[in-house]
Amino acid sequence: MSESGNIKILGLSGSYGLTSKNGLLLQLALADAKSCGAEIHIWDLVEKPLPLVGAEGSWEDENVKEFQALAKSCDGFIVSSPEYHGCMSGVMKNTFDWLHFDHVSGKAFALMSTLGGQINSNTLNQMRICVRWLHGWVIPEQVAVGKVKEAFDDDGNLVDEELRTRVAKMAESLVNTAAWRASSVENE
Repeated sequence: MSESGNIKILGLSGSYGLTSKNGLLLQLALADAKSCGAEIHIWDLVEKPLPLVGAEGSWEDENVKEFQALAKSCDGFIVSSPEYHGCMSGVMKNTFDWLHFDHVSGKAFALMSTLGGQINSNTLNQMRICVRWLHGWVIPEQVAVGKVKEAFDDDGNLVDEELRTRVAKMAESLVNTAAWRASSVENE
């Protein structure tokens, strides 16, 4: 938990830039987490790109060190990836690859995806596998936004109110789970 006692939530996007539909979805969920009392952070890959894992100099990259330190200091994560060819984006996978057990083990994760076509769970399932291998805890609530080009209005809000409610409930569940997990670790 942060020094103020708030739960710290880090938002991770599987696309470059926070103005993409995927970035907009992540920002909505983070705003919901903030309204539940969480201290929110977002890693903007445009401002602080993460190199490809294994690229020359990547292990000493200052952005990587800062990213890992921030992840280690957070209690929970909201992760959103666009689906490309039935899979999470390469950007999302590379972001996951920079995380290790000592950064996220035992911490809560909420998962979301955006798709150009019909809703499915491919990307959500792949991210769930990554988080499980990192020993993170994925909450049961998840959100997939299909036909994403039509899903948002001109102001960046979800058109479907039921879907918007699901995002808010997912964020609330994440904050509650992260608080429970953080208090469990403190009491051990």
